[in-house]
Amino acid sequence: MRLIPVLAALALAAPAAAQTSGPISPDRLLEHTRVLASDDFAGRAPGGAGEPKTIEYIAGEFKKLGLKPAGENGGWTQDVALVRTQVKPGSKYTLTAAGQSRPVEQSKDVMVTGLRPEARIQVAPAPLVFVGYGVTAPERRWDDFKGHDLKGKVAVFLINDPDFEAKAGEPVAGRFGGPAATYYARWTYKYEEAVRRGAVGALIVHETAGAAYGWSTVIAPAGESYDVVRPDPAKEKLAFQGWMQRDVAVDLFRRSGLDFEAEKARARTEGFRPVELKGATFAADFQLDVQRLVSRNVLAALPGSKHPSESIMYAAHWDAFGVGAPDASGDTVRHGAADDAIGVAGVIEIARAFARGPRPERTIVFAAWTAEERGLLGSEYYAQHPSYPLATSVANFTLDVLQTRGPSRDVVLVGAGQNELEQDLARAARAQGRTVTPDPKPERALFYRADHFSVARRGVPVLLLMGLGGGPDLVEGGRAAGDAWVTDYTARCYHQPCDKVTSDWDLRGAAQDVALVYEAGRALANSRRWPDWNAGSEFKALRAETAAQRR
Repeated sequence: MRLIPVLAALALAAPAAAQTSGPISPDRLLEHTRVLASDDFAGRAPGGAGEPKTIEYIAGEFKKLGLKPAGENGGWTQDVALVRTQVKPGSKYTLTAAGQSRPVEQSKDVMVTGLRPEARIQVAPAPLVFVGYGVTAPERRWDDFKGHDLKGKVAVFLINDPDFEAKAGEPVAGRFGGPAATYYARWTYKYEEAVRRGAVGALIVHETAGAAYGWSTVIAPAGESYDVVRPDPAKEKLAFQGWMQRDVAVDLFRRSGLDFEAEKARARTEGFRPVELKGATFAADFQLDVQRLVSRNVLAALPGSKHPSESIMYAAHWDAFGVGAPDASGDTVRHGAADDAIGVAGVIEIARAFARGPRPERTIVFAAWTAEERGLLGSEYYAQHPSYPLATSVANFTLDVLQTRGPSRDVVLVGAGQNELEQDLARAARAQGRTVTPDPKPERALFYRADHFSVARRGVPVLLLMGLGGGPDLVEGGRAAGDAWVTDYTARCYHQPCDKVTSDWDLRGAAQDVALVYEAGRALANSRRWPDWNAGSEFKALRAETAAQRR
């Protein structure tokens, strides 16, 4: 990925004007957030007690603004059929190598899940194949598979990109952006690649540095998974997928006559080919509790005056984690105020700004997704069944966690270097007298962990504002105060009951950020521009496939 041209564009956004949030009111943002994060909404779990009230509130706000319903059958919503699977106690997994079989324990040695909605999953001993990082990236001249047949086998992956641990001088160094993770680094990509290759299952070797989180995070879901309902799950999902502890992998390689670290080093070379682990197999036998539920996305639109078939989308997710065990104060509601009631509030207020102004030439779509916290499922369902064609979607702007500590001198951009929308953001920031700061920790791959990704992976240029990307340079307290807010929020309140509106919230900075994407999208809505992905982005080729539909 080429960062220099983009960073140069961002640098143009030097302070020059009084900071303002324009038509975006901090007070209205606060009021929407306070309502959605209140106890009455019961933590807004998909399919939970708070969903009907949540849908009613968001759709009601859109209706009051005079927007057009953009859901199914002329309504405000889109049904999203979901399936929940939970591995039941008593699962059995057996690892065989060097003629010896031994059981491996769920949570202790491996964490296995299943997304085929079947009562029982049984996989007879299947050969294990080490596929390195498991990456096929033509735009980066990289192919770990070399045509190797994985049908009926279990793929063993390394986590992250092939250049993650590359040393200076190695040919692969920088090929995948260095510390900046690409989608190829993500566990979701590796499972998808295993499906495409015909594997029966996939196991990723867990290493904390490469995953960017410890084993405790891997096992936290306790065998629970969610997915959208699929016509033929057996064609789209593995029989099982999961992780194995590093020490389990090291022992497996040793018993197969291989040195784990030496194979990792070989996986960083273009000449790498998959390795059948000699005499090694993995067997699985586990039962699933399968539940089905229907949740809803909320969709509205402001039709364009000249080019209504071309659309720009603003989106956030309405769901949080519902009601759970009490915290130290006795609160059981996971309020989800910053994550992401405030994002939904931003979408509503952007809709208000468009509705009050001159009608834009292109259509503006407003979305509030369900089931983001369960794996971006509401946005994924929309991407499969869009109200407006993705080929003629100009851009997607996503709001997911906004900072609550007041005005800032900059906005932190997650995914810097990906596409031309960053230049639009830089221009809007310059008009506010602010700058754009690239994500300081791109190795965390936050760019691939929010709802915009569902349309990005289908080629639509996207821009994500996520307060977790890094501390803003606050007017009061500077970068240190911004970093302190991120650290405190993620350590104490992220996905916890204390993510609620408090008396010290100051949404003037959040309103500034919302105004940035409003202005960037408004300029696009009244132009004939089609922003593109930058050279080297893994999404550029996907966008090019539909170029003829934008002529």
